[in-house]
Amino acid sequence: MTTETQQQTRILVQAAAQACEDKKGEDTRILELDPIDAGLSDFFLVTSASNDRQAIAIADEIEHRLKKEFGVFPNSVEGRRQGGWVLLDYVDFVVHVFLAERRAFYDIERLRKSARPLTPTEFDAELKAALAQKTIAARKSASAKAKPAAAAKPRKAAAKKAAPKKAAVKAKSAKAPAAKKAAKKIATRNAAKA
Repeated sequence: MTTETQQQTRILVQAAAQACEDKKGEDTRILELDPIDAGLSDFFLVTSASNDRQAIAIADEIEHRLKKEFGVFPNSVEGRRQGGWVLLDYVDFVVHVFLAERRAFYDIERLRKSARPLTPTEFDAELKAALAQKTIAARKSASAKAKPAAAAKPRKAAAKKAAPKKAAVKAKSAKAPAAKKAAKKIATRNAAKA
């Protein structure tokens, strides 16, 4: 998986975690799965709901937000009718919305001991740091490409500065005869009226 794809997946996971928080999901955790251990997915997003309706509402909000903002649909959805454990499979990450009792019973966090658990805040901080590094690297490469062009700019800038001066001189010289002709016409009219 490329760095670009990983960052895109992280952005999707962060959006899903924010949807959980907005719908009052409890104890939301992001498990960054060990690449060796997790052949199917990179992240698990786990959150709890206090009742079936809230679990379904959280799952619906995640699905709606990812579809609306990113055009991403889940590969499969399980458990929506019951609401005790709703699973949204987005291939690179899987969302688990549990009732609190079911989450304690299945204890996915314990089953994935090699996974690195993160809160949405910690995950967001890591995502922002990665994006900042990418921005800095892009700016450095852009400035490195701009340096050879910057050496050619002084000559072009001097030519541009000279061009307006030449144009102004031409305009003045073109205006002078026209102004003299206009003054002669006005003088001739005034003389004819007198």
